[in-house]
Amino acid sequence: MSLANGRPYLAIPGPSVMPDKVLRAMHRASPNIYEGELHDVTYSLIPDLKSVARTRHDVAIYIGNGHAAWEAALSNTLSRGDTVLVLATGRFCIGWGEMAAKIGAQVQTIDYGQQSDADLDQFEATLAADKDHRIKAVLAVHVDTSTSVKNDIAGMRARLDKLGHPALLMADCIASLGCDRFEMDAWGVDVMVAGCQKGLMTPAGMSFVFFNDKANAAQGNCVTHYWDWRPRTDPEGYWQLFDGTAPTHHLFGLRAALDMINEEGLENVWARHDQIAATLWAACEAWQSEGPLWLNIQDRAKRSVAVTSIGLGADNADALRTWTETHTGLTLGIGLGREPASGYFRVGHMGHVNAHMMMSVVGTIEAGLLALDLPHGAGALDAAARVIAQKPAKVDASPVAASHPERHPAVQRQCCD
Repeated sequence: MSLANGRPYLAIPGPSVMPDKVLRAMHRASPNIYEGELHDVTYSLIPDLKSVARTRHDVAIYIGNGHAAWEAALSNTLSRGDTVLVLATGRFCIGWGEMAAKIGAQVQTIDYGQQSDADLDQFEATLAADKDHRIKAVLAVHVDTSTSVKNDIAGMRARLDKLGHPALLMADCIASLGCDRFEMDAWGVDVMVAGCQKGLMTPAGMSFVFFNDKANAAQGNCVTHYWDWRPRTDPEGYWQLFDGTAPTHHLFGLRAALDMINEEGLENVWARHDQIAATLWAACEAWQSEGPLWLNIQDRAKRSVAVTSIGLGADNADALRTWTETHTGLTLGIGLGREPASGYFRVGHMGHVNAHMMMSVVGTIEAGLLALDLPHGAGALDAAARVIAQKPAKVDASPVAASHPERHPAVQRQCCD
């Protein structure tokens, strides 16, 4: 007998829980790829993607995962031999830098470890030392999925501007878009990359590169036919949006997901993620008062509301993950990029997640700690329930006006100026 029989819960930090509306939208026959509904749906996605990113600039869609978006961003802006500065706060920015090296860039890395955000003073000092402006791009992860740390992207732009440094600011929002507040234009980001399988609630397989005019003008000698974002954003024919056949069913799924975000309102989406994350944190703070469990990022202001990385000691985290999946049907994220990996687990709370889902995660983790006889502080469920019981903060957002900003010029000005 197993208590795992029933609907499983995938609480990993992406792919995230797929809404039934998204799955239903994708459950259909293949459409005509040459004209008609598919074209209309595709073109309707562009303004809504821009609205989620808070930008008036361009977005290119790629058939690929987040690594595809990384390569597209690099190949469209760099020449071989250019220097890029990597601000590493976990596995993923290091990986982006490794990709830059493979296309011929010189990579300079500041590694802040796995429990800290990027130190802006050290960043500024590095920029100040670059008298010849050899650094062509700064690569930063808004939220590193491996550590759950959130970086101050707007602060990075402020330091670049303070010194008059011309480097492009590139931000990886694969984990954070549609979860943590992000404002591309207001924060001065030149290139932003994202994926469809996390806050955008669509099965993995598409990624996005948002870029402004400065980034578009920076084209070097690395771009190839497939990765070139220019035909994708200014196509002469529909096929150029994807350099071939469109990812048909993903597009219908993404349309449904963006409709859900528009109906809720982006400000409300951000606020929901804030409170859901705080529910888990309250439980963790109770657990870590006694025993081996600890939150990887202790400063609440520096935690992502999309994912939480939790330490539990060597082998303990793997034991907990195995227990929750085998006995209850709850799948927790692995200790990706951590040492030892068996000592960490991650909880994804991104996209289609609500209060009772997070309470079930908290209760199941508590049951696992008890079953494995792992010491932990008391009161976690009470602490989590108190967060859920709090009156939500009032959010001034218009879900209708948030949809299709090109039809709502006043809203577009408010979002993007």
